[in-house]
Amino acid sequence: MIKGLGIAAVWTLDQERTMAFFTQKLGFEVRNDITFGGVRRLTVGAKGQPEVELALLGPGHDSVDAESARALRTLISGGVLGAAGFRTDDCFGDYETFRERGVRFLQEPRERPWGIEAIFRDEDGNWYALTERLSGDLDPARGWGDVVGESC
Repeated sequence: MIKGLGIAAVWTLDQERTMAFFTQKLGFEVRNDITFGGVRRLTVGAKGQPEVELALLGPGHDSVDAESARALRTLISGGVLGAAGFRTDDCFGDYETFRERGVRFLQEPRERPWGIEAIFRDEDGNWYALTERLSGDLDPARGWGDVVGESC
C-alpha cells in the first residue's frame, strides 16, 4: 500500500545552480549527493520533512534516452515545466524573505479559494506555488483573483 510521496523530480540544466537555489534561497537541506555510474544523484528537502525529497535531475540522466534529453532541454529552457506546491504557515512572510534572497515571483501572495498563494520560478524557469492553506473546506467566495503574470 502506498504510504505517501517520497521523491519527486525537478528537471534542471545545472544541478549546482539548482541546489544553491533550494538551499540558499529557500532554506532546504541537501539529503544525498553521490555519483555512481557517471550519474550524480542529488536530492534536497525541506528541513523538518525528512520523508520527502526532490531529486534534481539533468536531462542527461541515465533513465533518459538521447531524443528525450533533447526534448527535456528545450522544455526546461522554455520554463514550461511546473514542479511543485510548497506549504507554508506564513505566505506573506516567506514571500518577503524569499524576495530578499532573490527569488523571482510571478505572483505576490493572493487570496484563493484554498488559501493564500504566491507563485515563483527557479533559475531554470520551473514554477512553484507557495501556499498557506485555509483550515477546513475550500471557500469559493474568496474568488480566484488575477491571472498569474510576470508582474512581481
